[in-house]
Amino acid sequence: MSSTPTLAMWKFASCDGCQLTLLDCEDELLTLAAQIRIATFLEASSDISPGPYDVSLVEGSISTAADVRRIKLIREQSNVLVAIGACATAGGIQALRNFADSDEFTSVVYARPDYIDTLTTSTPASAHVTVDYQLNGCPIDRGQLLDTLAALLVGRKPALPAKTVCTECKLRGVTCVAVADGIPCLGPVTHAGCGALCPSYHRGCYGCFGPAAAPNTAALIPLLRRDGMSNSAVEQVFSTFNVTRFAAERNDG
Repeated sequence: MSSTPTLAMWKFASCDGCQLTLLDCEDELLTLAAQIRIATFLEASSDISPGPYDVSLVEGSISTAADVRRIKLIREQSNVLVAIGACATAGGIQALRNFADSDEFTSVVYARPDYIDTLTTSTPASAHVTVDYQLNGCPIDRGQLLDTLAALLVGRKPALPAKTVCTECKLRGVTCVAVADGIPCLGPVTHAGCGALCPSYHRGCYGCFGPAAAPNTAALIPLLRRDGMSNSAVEQVFSTFNVTRFAAERNDG
């Protein structure tokens, strides 16, 4: 890296929530800003500095041909590229169109669909370029983001968790809502990183951090049904922020 590392934040199809997570760091952001030069971050400033960039954070899914060209250019200009959030790592909730007729959606929503230039699918950055690290979540976890940036600043590989939400519940001493209360919970198949936020407030995990490595959804689905979820509700809970990743992992046996 250069003597003063440069950080760039890039937005594609998204709600901006993951960018706001960085802004919400407040005091930590001031400390971070003293160590780096924020070259591009349109959520915070209209200034755009030319690359190359030491670290680029990418939020949002690739949804247009222009997006494809732009993510490739960003990759060429970035030493390290980090995809942040469910849109950038899985295509986001807008990837529901991957399983339907995109032209039909466009014709229903827009008065002049012929003006719309879009791809038929919504895909993560990794479908088009090499991504060095991924931060899951909708939105991402601020602590995980700060730890990742701090690691990259000192040239260390970020320590991203490979466990499940269930593990985080045990580490926090949170009583299992599925076992104790029969609340449907996706914790056993969901990637860690949120700090078991939902179970700590006595609600089931709904998978916003995406599937864990080799999730056993075939074993979990009967338990979700046992705890009161209908077949349609089961389908819906797997068809949200990370629909493409859960669809790839689903195996109902």
